[in-house]
Amino acid sequence: MRYIWEYGYKVVDNAARVIAASENLYEESSEAEKVQLNRCMAEAYALRGYAQLMLVNIYAHQIKVNGTDYSSTPGIVLVKEPIEALTQVSHSTVGESYDAILSDLNNALTHFSAAGGDRGSLVYFNQASVHGLLARTYLYMENWDKAMEHAQSALTNAGITTLAYTDEAYKALYYNGTSNSESMFALAITDSQNWSANSCGTLWSTYNFSPSPYLLSLYDANDCRTSIFEDGSGSTETVPVFNGGKFAHFESKNSAYGTNYIVNASEMFLIIAECNLKSSSGSLGNAQNAFLTVARRNASIVSISDLPSTQDMLMAFIKDERARELFQEGHRLYDLRRWDESANVYAYGSPDVAFTFNNYKISDLVFPIPSAEITSGFGVDQNDWSNTLPK
Repeated sequence: MRYIWEYGYKVVDNAARVIAASENLYEESSEAEKVQLNRCMAEAYALRGYAQLMLVNIYAHQIKVNGTDYSSTPGIVLVKEPIEALTQVSHSTVGESYDAILSDLNNALTHFSAAGGDRGSLVYFNQASVHGLLARTYLYMENWDKAMEHAQSALTNAGITTLAYTDEAYKALYYNGTSNSESMFALAITDSQNWSANSCGTLWSTYNFSPSPYLLSLYDANDCRTSIFEDGSGSTETVPVFNGGKFAHFESKNSAYGTNYIVNASEMFLIIAECNLKSSSGSLGNAQNAFLTVARRNASIVSISDLPSTQDMLMAFIKDERARELFQEGHRLYDLRRWDESANVYAYGSPDVAFTFNNYKISDLVFPIPSAEITSGFGVDQNDWSNTLPK
């Protein structure tokens, strides 16, 4: 938790400094320089918006939980301008945090437009990925129409209308650091620039993290997504060793090089599907059409007639599909919280898995703000994390 807070605020602070410095230079700059400054500001606004979205989701309550509004609960420390050392600060509310996130992401789009576009690179924030983050943010806020609008804009900007549906095509998405043609934004990880022992790929391989038996039970035998579920050397039924999955980096077979794909097309299709079921302006047919684009990863599903035909049944299917499709992408906690699903946590044993706590109300969970931040005495108060843990 200390590293998430520390590096999250490093991103937030550095982004604020880029924005402030670019604004100071802007009026005296040439037209060519203004293009560069606008692009720098667009990327900085996107970085700050994304970092603050992650921080508020981790250290504060989910903004909406199945219709219940938690906007007035304590949020995070917002950084609108660079904060000098020894400055007293204070928390915003969750609602104010989300207002700041939306402002940053919309400012990013404004500056991309002023710059005439983005860099056209997967490893820099771009217009498609910013629309994707806006879609995700509005989904958490239960603003269904805005979420649909930005999810479609993300897909349109990225030029993506379909996905990979064969074992070979799906596995190829995770071949190397930039091979995922369905992704809109990814961290730049290479064989020389990576987190090695601290990488997500190492967690999912060397440290024996692996898909849960429950998740594995959700996949059909004809689902291409299981093509990346390979066992590592020495794997046994009681001590499974996973080969990394989406972090496997099949080109090198070194999971430490596995790229983190942050904003991806399949999430956008799933957002459009879910929001069509929730919005008064949506429809079951539109939800089915968007959902089918992802569900066809299972070769047993070929048309809308293979999907649930009622709103409640399709929503249940979407919940399972988000587990199948977004595995290893970091969405599951937030999904369970916003749906107000009960969770079984602290698994142990293999292959017969049991849980230390069952039916835990995970929507209340928040992670503790690092104690060093609290004891520094500059205005950051601890959240109520200890009372949100399973009993």
